[in-house]
Amino acid sequence: MMDTIYVDNNATTMVAPQVLDEMLPYFSEMYGNPSSMHKFGGEVGYKIKEARSKIAALIGADPDEIIFTSCGTESDSTAIHAAVQSNPEKKHIITTRVEHPAVKNLGEFFSKNGYRVTFVPVDRKGNLDLDYLYDNLTDNTAIVSIMWANNESGIIFPIQEISMAVRERGIVFHTDAVQAAGKIPVDVMKTGVDMLSLSGHKIHAPKGIGVLYVHKGTKFSPFLIGGHQERGRRGGTENVASIIGIGKAGELAADHLKTEIVRVARLRDRLENGILQRVTNAFVNGDKENRLPNTTSIAFEYVEGEAILLLMDEFGICASSGSACTSGSLEPSHVLRAMGVPFTAAHGSIRFSLSVYNTQEEIDFIVEKIPPVIERLREMSPFWHEAQSNQ
Repeated sequence: MMDTIYVDNNATTMVAPQVLDEMLPYFSEMYGNPSSMHKFGGEVGYKIKEARSKIAALIGADPDEIIFTSCGTESDSTAIHAAVQSNPEKKHIITTRVEHPAVKNLGEFFSKNGYRVTFVPVDRKGNLDLDYLYDNLTDNTAIVSIMWANNESGIIFPIQEISMAVRERGIVFHTDAVQAAGKIPVDVMKTGVDMLSLSGHKIHAPKGIGVLYVHKGTKFSPFLIGGHQERGRRGGTENVASIIGIGKAGELAADHLKTEIVRVARLRDRLENGILQRVTNAFVNGDKENRLPNTTSIAFEYVEGEAILLLMDEFGICASSGSACTSGSLEPSHVLRAMGVPFTAAHGSIRFSLSVYNTQEEIDFIVEKIPPVIERLREMSPFWHEAQSNQ
């Protein structure tokens, strides 16, 4: 048996060795407060400035437009709260039915607190109903928040087109790009977004560090009010080591972008095709042409996803039965429900999400082990036997 084979990178990623090396001095030798007047702290402040530039380069931003936060969820909350507070007369928010809980649950919170919230549906392939979105834009809309790429299906949304339509109406546009950055090109100037969220632990930086891009001129109210840090836009002493880590991770992600798109996509296709050729009553959830290069969601009919994960775990294979934030639930994920995936398949859907650290040997091992796992579970499934007898 092989060691751990990790194909759950949309949930979290390993910290890249180069990132860890860059961070280590700031836990011990370089411990100065970057806000201090002395040189010892000033050297740390310079490294934060350097990290800000690296992240800005990853998404085509100006370094002054980068705010460091604690995570993607904080970035999402900050963006939406900022738009709402800056436009107090507007009581309408638009998002989608397939957003990460960081946005979806916040939308539900606002819907219970005096706001009308529109959740845009998707079709069977996971693509947005753009007509529905545009028809619901009003002069009362405070913000439109739509993810760049879905964490579960990997589907990429047409952010540039949406951004142009939304901003023509004078409405603030935010995108959660947590799953997109470092996997596909992300250019905030080209797409014209007002605000954008990133998360360190999805690009091989540590957990507990995120980024919010705020375009110059966008009305903004800080979510965390305190000191002068982040130019008064996010109070609190900087998480120095992690900021330096995400800066290095952003630099590596930019360097690996072509690898991610080409080599990782090739491994993803090898995994996907290998499984579908060997397992009947299995199919890909979502649009195979319009998705992240590292992600595939495969539905195995008439079996439970949790059972698949448990048997895969015996071989050291780590994947997910849904988005990481909902995998503890026995209900099919809200993403698969929104896509209209049949109940018999939604419960047996597994998300495989690769990284630049995966190898062909690992992929071939997974392809070898999955078919007998599915066969074993179907032998125990009354639903499978019923379906077979009805054919």
